[in-house]
Amino acid sequence: MSTKLYAASLILAPLCYALSSFFWHTTGQYTEYTVTSGTLLIVDSVFWVFAFAALFDLLKGKAPGYAAWGFFIAVYGCLCGGVGFALRDIFTLAFHIPHKQMLETFAKYPVFDNIVFWIGGPAFPLSLLVLGIVLTVTKKVSLWVGVLIALSGALFPVSRIMRIEMIAHATDVCMLVPMVYLGRRLITNKLFISNYREKS
Repeated sequence: MSTKLYAASLILAPLCYALSSFFWHTTGQYTEYTVTSGTLLIVDSVFWVFAFAALFDLLKGKAPGYAAWGFFIAVYGCLCGGVGFALRDIFTLAFHIPHKQMLETFAKYPVFDNIVFWIGGPAFPLSLLVLGIVLTVTKKVSLWVGVLIALSGALFPVSRIMRIEMIAHATDVCMLVPMVYLGRRLITNKLFISNYREKS
């Protein structure tokens, strides 16, 4: 059961992210998540927790410390970077709050603003970037898989801060392709989570 859950999450997590990029809403100079894209991100964040669990599980043998703390930071990024930003934009849209007013209001609560958005937000792409590098160095995944995962982490802040759709779609592809590949290998028993090794 856990193998199927991990495999499904590896595929569905980046897929929901990719789909959410098609439902952004632009008002003036700001591009925000709509109710549809926000909902996809919230559901997606749940899948990302299990996807990260599968990926960090691969590293327990060679990098146990990083596997534990890296997973903790990744989950923190999922909750804040995914759920936090999604709920923010959904409520902003639902209650017709201007984007500038929303930013000014959050600025009055710096502890909350920093913990949830300015620190929690970057935790997700940073986790992808470092995870891709570590998986590559430890040879737990193929070189191209690790490079694409790391690249998606590096491009993610640019695509989401600037909200440029073409960059976002390119980032989503970089994220989707290696994750679907790993999910498929897990389904076909070519990727061993519990044994921390791959079939040759």
